[in-house]
Amino acid sequence: MKETRITEQPSHYSHLEQLTVEQLTADINQENIDVPKAVGKALPQLNRLIKVIEQQLRKGGRLFYVGCGTGGRLATLDTIEVQNTYGTDGTQIQAIFPGGISKLTQTNESHEDDIKDSWSQLLQKNISEKDIVVGFSASGTTPFVLSALRQCRIVGITTGCIVNNPNSPIASEANYPVEVITGPEFVTGSTRMKAGTSQKLCLDMISTTVQIRLGRVEGNKMVNAKLINHKLVDRAIRIFMERNPQYTNYEEVKQLILQAGSVKKAEEKLEGSNKCSQSHI
Repeated sequence: MKETRITEQPSHYSHLEQLTVEQLTADINQENIDVPKAVGKALPQLNRLIKVIEQQLRKGGRLFYVGCGTGGRLATLDTIEVQNTYGTDGTQIQAIFPGGISKLTQTNESHEDDIKDSWSQLLQKNISEKDIVVGFSASGTTPFVLSALRQCRIVGITTGCIVNNPNSPIASEANYPVEVITGPEFVTGSTRMKAGTSQKLCLDMISTTVQIRLGRVEGNKMVNAKLINHKLVDRAIRIFMERNPQYTNYEEVKQLILQAGSVKKAEEKLEGSNKCSQSHI
């Protein structure tokens, strides 16, 4: 089936330079409204991918995002934020970016044509059949991503992808492809816009759903969030006091939280102390 580059088709809008600020923002916003609808149509594919990611992580495997440009940067951001939000370490979900994540702020996109770097980085991470690799590419053709998925297929590593064109080479290489068809961009070919927004929405769903399923959220609270600033410490204290109403002293709870490192660890520490006390009765 022939590849269709919808993301490269002409914008539905023309003479953009002649539009007012009000017209531009209204039109961009109108285009953005269609993005969640496109993601919604792809939910069955996305759900299958999320289920296999959970399966691999439960077996002790890791999730690797592979991407360039907007998709690669958004994926890298997700691997950082998930650590703080859910208290995971930096190994469970990792990003593979051209030249390494130290190159994240560089604008030399020619590296996306490198067909060796992505697989080389995965080998350095000791990639194995327990892991899963998910590629991000608006076009569905990015050589850096495509080569990684092809090598994974050869050695039997499970793969998925998020792409924004139908019938793409990358989707054909993935075991679990997700095609989010967002259509032509407001500025022709600028896939940092609607395509990038759809990728961010998918990343939010993947990491959030997986972490909830793995028990990193209880009720609807981030009980494993890292205490990296005053706001998060305060939030943790309030969550703890809500879950444990017998504790009413804010400063006392603050000390418990800071000593333990998270709401969940504080509760486990207290539970262990209570069991120890009862065993001596």
